[in-house]
Formats: sequence, C-alpha cells, structure tokens
Amino acid sequence: METPEQDAAHMARAIELAGRGHGTTSPNPVVGCVVLDAAGQVAGEGFHAYAGGPHAEIVALAQAGERARGGTAYVTLEPCDHTGRTGPCSRALLDAGIARVVIAVADPNPEAAGGAARLRAHGVPVTNGVLAGAAERGNEEWLTYARLGRSHVTWKFAATLDGRSAAEDGTSQWITSPEARADVHRMRAAADAIVAGIGTVLADDPSLTARAPGAGRDEGDGPARDGRTPLRVVIDTEGRTPQHARVLDDRAPTLVAVADDARTGLKADLLRLPRHEDGLDLRALLRELAAREVVGAFLEGGPTLAGSFVGQGLADRVLAYVAPALLGSGSAALGAAGVGTIGEIHRLTFDDFSLIGPDLRLIARPVHPLGREQ
Repeated sequence: METPEQDAAHMARAIELAGRGHGTTSPNPVVGCVVLDAAGQVAGEGFHAYAGGPHAEIVALAQAGERARGGTAYVTLEPCDHTGRTGPCSRALLDAGIARVVIAVADPNPEAAGGAARLRAHGVPVTNGVLAGAAERGNEEWLTYARLGRSHVTWKFAATLDGRSAAEDGTSQWITSPEARADVHRMRAAADAIVAGIGTVLADDPSLTARAPGAGRDEGDGPARDGRTPLRVVIDTEGRTPQHARVLDDRAPTLVAVADDARTGLKADLLRLPRHEDGLDLRALLRELAAREVVGAFLEGGPTLAGSFVGQGLADRVLAYVAPALLGSGSAALGAAGVGTIGEIHRLTFDDFSLIGPDLRLIARPVHPLGREQ
C-alpha cells in the first residue's frame, strides 16, 4: 500500500491532469485520474476532456489495460455511480480489478454520488480527502454550481496601479496591454457566459465575445473553443438595450435580463427577474443561468454592477489586470459594495500572480470556503 506522501504525489498529478479539461467539460466537472499497477508503478492516466466524452477513470483504465488489476486509482472527484451519457465509473473500476481507490473530493451531485459506497460494498478500500483543497480550487466553478445551484462568477477588471478603470472623461481603451487583452479573451473563452450591465452596453457597445486564438480584433470574432460560444448576458433592468447594439448581433447567443414588470419593446431573448434594491435579483439570475447549464459566468462591465455582485457575496473569484500606469482621477474599478466601516471589508486571499506582457495579473478568492455562501 502506498504511503501518504505517495498518495499526495499521485493525487497532485491527477489534479494537474484534470486542469487540461478546464473550459471544455461544462456542464460536467473537470476530473483527472492516475492508475497504478499492483507494483505501484503508473500504468494509466486520463482526464475528462469534453461533456459526453469518456470520464477520466475510463481513459486511465483503458491506458492501463490488464495492469490495472490489483492496482490503485487516484481520482480528483468521487467516481460516479449512475448511467448518464456514459456508464458508472464505479462499476468500471470494479470490473478492471482495482484494489484501492483514493479520492480528493466527494461528489455533491446526488444523482451521481455513491461511487465510494459501491466500491466499499464490494470490498475495495477507499481513502477520501487527499489534497481536497487543491482539487476543489481546480474544480471550483462546477462545485459552486453543484453545491449551490447557481453559476460560479469570476469578476474581471482592468485598472491602473492607483485603482482607476477609466479616465476622468470616461475613456478606458486601453489601460492594459495587447498581451493582457489576449489573456482576457482566453479566460472569457473558458466561461459559459459573459455578463455585463446596461451601463457598459450604452457606453462602449461591446460585443462580449471571446476572440479565437489568432484573430485580430480586440472584441472577438466567432467561436472561441470547440465551436462553442459563451452566452452573452446583459443585465438591463428596464430593457434599454438598443436594438442595434453589437451584443444583439448573430455572433453569439444573447440573454437580456430585465425586471419582471419592465415595459420594453426590445426584441431579444428576455429573462424576466424580480427587482432587488436598485436593480435585479442577482441570485435569481445566477439560478436561472444554472438552469441553462451555465456553470461559470465571466463578469465584465462597470463598477456599479461589480459592487452589487461583491456586496451580495456573489463574486467567487476576482481576476485583476493591473497596468503600471497612473491616472490620479477617474472611475474606480469597484463601486459601492456594502462596506460602511473597515470591519465589513471584503477579505480575499491571493492565489496567483503573473506578469502578462507589462501588466500584472492577480487572481484572488473570498476567504469563505469554495462553493459555499458566506
């Protein structure tokens, strides 16, 4: 039997493999698997590459073949125990003769959970919780979706070193470099939906698309990944989106969220939602998006909408691009977010610092557990 140190090392590899499916598996989770033979040598590796495709365990078992018999399987998410687009992975592990299974995170989906129990019922020892934190971070969008029944939200903004997202006259193109903007499109393309407010639509007339690699336009041009285009979502309480707005063109599907009592003649796919304070009920929005299999939403736009998401605890990840530049005046990146005193400050933890061209990219998350409300 492998030592705890060996378990951690093999699970780290499984988490690395799972990351290769990020952006292409929705509405399924990202999952990685490593299979050892009976002698403790790696016999097979796999990850879930796309929805409807073989699960990570199936890929790894196929690579391992007969060497899997008597071996150990490391899986970042509890093996499924139901038949959906594919068969139950718990049964595949048993049929392959796996003698031990190590799991990072239990499956919160009641329809798919139960794989660990089935394995134990057939005499296969199961170890839970190995590198659970790292596995959760790699699968945070789907875990939020599965645990809370709403879309996971990444709030992206670009700002100067002194925290300004636009100059005093409202101009903001371009604060960051072409390299940073290209990175934004890559991050957009991994989301299921790109969200902006009516203020941004009226001020900038954005396309809200994700540029395919090699495209020349800053606003995107066509499908970004595997022919799939993120849904565009406009939060427009009164239905004021101009009919000629680029966000309503045919380059990607668009959903316009309006108040349930809004009187608008807008010809678009409208989602009517309850009002909440000065806007719409954002939790209701995220639940409706989840019902449309939007696992991860990419929030763009101005400081007011961002403040609403942050203030209501609905910004699950913050993606900041900071340019080595100063404005001294102009709009801040974040508007009112429900903080009246320093004791109410929204605390985050940094996960990543990267130089993208001349700019600094920061990724931070709220300090509360992943996939759970504060």
